[in-house]
Amino acid sequence: MMVTEFDFILPRGLLGVDGEIHREGTMRLTTARDEILISKDARAQESEAYGELILLSQVITRLGYLTEVVPDLLENLFTLDLSYLREFYNRINQQGSAKIPVDCPVCKSQFMAELALAGEL
Repeated sequence: MMVTEFDFILPRGLLGVDGEIHREGTMRLTTARDEILISKDARAQESEAYGELILLSQVITRLGYLTEVVPDLLENLFTLDLSYLREFYNRINQQGSAKIPVDCPVCKSQFMAELALAGEL
């Protein structure tokens, strides 16, 4: 069975209008339709950075209890979380997994670990 949705946890989280922090979410794989939608959006034509927010809003299917993620909402992400989502997006769409191989520095065994940003614990 092909996996098309992946769960993630933002390093900091999106602060909602109700004061709640939304950290846990789900992202699906990108389709050609998602990319076509962005190419037709005037906001994306004016700003490549905004096009990225539009794309993320299409593929994030849940963020906390929010099931509708729109670009305006993502404008409020902390830059650390935006960087995480970029890496996560690239990982699942290019490699098909959010996990990466890791070598234990002590015992030298190899195992799979969830993607994390450099410097994050």
